[in-house]
Amino acid sequence: MPTHLRFRRRSFLGLLFLFSLSTSVLYFVYSAPGIVNEYVFMVQARGIQIRENVKNIGAQVLEQVVRGAYSINGTDYSYDFNMSESDAPPTTYLPEGFTYLPSHVCPERLPSMITFLHLIPHDSLDSHNLAFLCPPPAYTEGRLEVNMSEVSLEEVERYLLKGEPSIAPGGYWKPKDCLPRWKVAILVPFRNRHEHLPILLRHLVPILQKQRLQFAFYVVEQGGTEAFNRAMLFNVGFKEAMKDLNWDCLIFHDVDHLVENDRNYYGCTNMPRHFAVKLDKYSYMLPYNEFFGGVSGLTVEQFNKINGFPNAFWGWGGEDDDLWNRVQYANYSVSRPHGEQGRYMSIPHHHRGEVQFLGRYTLLRHSKKRQKVDGLNNLNYSPLLSRRPLYTNITVNLSRNLAPIADY
Repeated sequence: MPTHLRFRRRSFLGLLFLFSLSTSVLYFVYSAPGIVNEYVFMVQARGIQIRENVKNIGAQVLEQVVRGAYSINGTDYSYDFNMSESDAPPTTYLPEGFTYLPSHVCPERLPSMITFLHLIPHDSLDSHNLAFLCPPPAYTEGRLEVNMSEVSLEEVERYLLKGEPSIAPGGYWKPKDCLPRWKVAILVPFRNRHEHLPILLRHLVPILQKQRLQFAFYVVEQGGTEAFNRAMLFNVGFKEAMKDLNWDCLIFHDVDHLVENDRNYYGCTNMPRHFAVKLDKYSYMLPYNEFFGGVSGLTVEQFNKINGFPNAFWGWGGEDDDLWNRVQYANYSVSRPHGEQGRYMSIPHHHRGEVQFLGRYTLLRHSKKRQKVDGLNNLNYSPLLSRRPLYTNITVNLSRNLAPIADY
């Protein structure tokens, strides 16, 4: 083979190698660290789980020692060592003598059917009034079976509208047998996750109906080619939702998070609130105390006071930590559901096509200074709205010049 052909072939192979190397580096810098972070959280959660298991084994050994020490004539000491948060008896949420009536405010939380029947005087339980005292959809079950099988949006629409025809276009619903205690807007940031949205709606809509909340879903979809900006989408969703109704609070809900317990109450009590405390992909452990991701909620007053989410987080990661900082700077305390109520399952996806934001640590160091200049007060956008049977779709093209940040 002539020398110049060998040289060209080597040059081509060299260029091909450099191209492969550069693309690998870009993937590692922008995408792989996000996947690595997930696995680091998983390993960290597994370590915590092992440590807790060791503590439990130690507690069991201590229990046997104490029982042996306090055993009298073959009879064990009567102390009950087995009480745990998850084993505690269910709380009765309804006041004594409560009945469902259109003029009554809906109860904030609901017991099981059995607990509720114990609250009602036996002489009032006849076939005539049982129908309005105990409407079947209003009873919580506790742990739920989570169905993550794929389904079309049209199938979910037919299924939910057949069961509850009163759902209005845009996904608006409120109970008829009592006055809703809270008006809750569910905001879902969205891009290219069409197989996940029907699963979320199929799962969550019946739960919110059981909890007797007035609610609507707002799917805030990002168009254009810019990196995904979850925080800015939430700000857009908040502003558009408040044009529809004077909502009491907002739930910021990832499309791939499915709650496992219908007693995880989505009303506006105890906000700011972090709902998704125990996620399956983190072995149902909280990755770190300041973790505020997945599903969170604030009242309208609180969200306005903290100036909303930051708009400067392009790509995924960091915006929830910044929101946590904003909440703390406003002297709010974040509440979380107890025990097993905060369990969620996550539909696997690994942030397909979305890069992580490498500048988040720099921004987080200046959270307090940026809070006054970056958020609801510097946001500009032009939305395109459409009312679907189960939600309002808000499409918006985002760019960095839509949220200019003043010097801080």
